[in-house]
Amino acid sequence: MKLNEALPVVISVFVIILVAILEKQSKLIAAITATMPLTIPLALWIVYSSSHGDRQLVENFTRSMVTGIIPTVAFAVTLWFGARAGLKLVPMIALGYTVWAAVLLFMLGVRHWIG
Repeated sequence: MKLNEALPVVISVFVIILVAILEKQSKLIAAITATMPLTIPLALWIVYSSSHGDRQLVENFTRSMVTGIIPTVAFAVTLWFGARAGLKLVPMIALGYTVWAAVLLFMLGVRHWIG
């Protein structure tokens, strides 16, 4: 396994452990840590390295990240509303992913429509 393949996994495990530790001290800090843009730079590094810095490939990848961020925000907002409504964990996550998929399909449609 290459470093650029192993590093995202190692960092992800580190963040999960960090969130578990921080959660005991501050729910806010744990939530902020859980939503930090950690995988974005790692993924960008992988794309940049594998494309040898090809500007067009990197630009296409970063544009695609914008398409993915909006459904992720919808996922988080849905979880928040689900928690406020008293949903249990599994239904809350299922609803979050349903909304995420719907918004993602919408975003892909918009992206296809505007080019």
